[in-house]
Amino acid sequence: MKLAIQSLRQGLQTVRKKLSRKWLHWRMRGQPEAEILKAERKLRGVEQFDKLQQADVVLVSFGKSGRTWLRVMISHLFRVMYKLPENAILGFDNFHRLNNAVPKLFFTHDNYIKDFTGDFKTKMPFYKKRVVLLARDPRDVAVSQFFQWKFRIKPSKVTINNYPPQGSDISLFDFVMGDNGGGMKAVTEYLNLWARESGNVEAFHLLRYEDLRSNTAEELRRLLDFMHVDATDAHVAAAVEYSSYENMKKMESKKQFRLAGGRMMPGDKNNPDSYKVRRAKVGGYRDYFSDEEVAAIDARLAADLDPIFNYS
Repeated sequence: MKLAIQSLRQGLQTVRKKLSRKWLHWRMRGQPEAEILKAERKLRGVEQFDKLQQADVVLVSFGKSGRTWLRVMISHLFRVMYKLPENAILGFDNFHRLNNAVPKLFFTHDNYIKDFTGDFKTKMPFYKKRVVLLARDPRDVAVSQFFQWKFRIKPSKVTINNYPPQGSDISLFDFVMGDNGGGMKAVTEYLNLWARESGNVEAFHLLRYEDLRSNTAEELRRLLDFMHVDATDAHVAAAVEYSSYENMKKMESKKQFRLAGGRMMPGDKNNPDSYKVRRAKVGGYRDYFSDEEVAAIDARLAADLDPIFNYS
């Protein structure tokens, strides 16, 4: 019963957000598209800023950095710890409402807060927060972003986040190396800003996707300690097993996450590149390019990315 109420509440919040954006577009009809997009980004920033103020822990990541995997892992851990309903997925404060021992965990790509605050150079709104930065190799992120753009992205997200128009005849290499919302340049700039600002954050934890892949239980334990979550080894082991790549792929195929929204379902069940859980391969970007292209991509990363991330 509680889960049904939570699902209804989340559904109403989603409807409310969609209606507010539609109202914005209707109210600004006839104005230049750039002004409408600017106003929508600011509206989305207000929504994100409000959650940020309430959050106990903030988990920040660029899109396609493993956030869904981590969300499913932590969701299962809390479900086991506090006997919460099966298949429920963390959605900010929904688990906290079921049991207030669960922290309010804000998962964000940090897309729009700057559009509300007007501060594009610092992370000041996060300074007093407990922040986890989930980082992933920008080369792998950019390749995953390409398939997201090609097979999964919502039309409303294309222009507002500076992706090439859908249907554009652009190669994977040009997408990765280009100046667009999903290319390596965008990922690198995002991570570099967080690297510069990390020392100003009251409590900051860098979690690399690659480390989480290679030492899942150990890295999850370090994360939980940072979050002040007192989980047993059995809780950690259960979460790791539940969120394995094979089980995640199977659950997505069965649309087990449908209550969490379309972001956790395949765009086309018959197209493996349209799945949210696609390959999860570390260094998999190399499989898509010639040796010369890989060398160019690697050189760009070595020149541009802050060494704190150790992806050279």
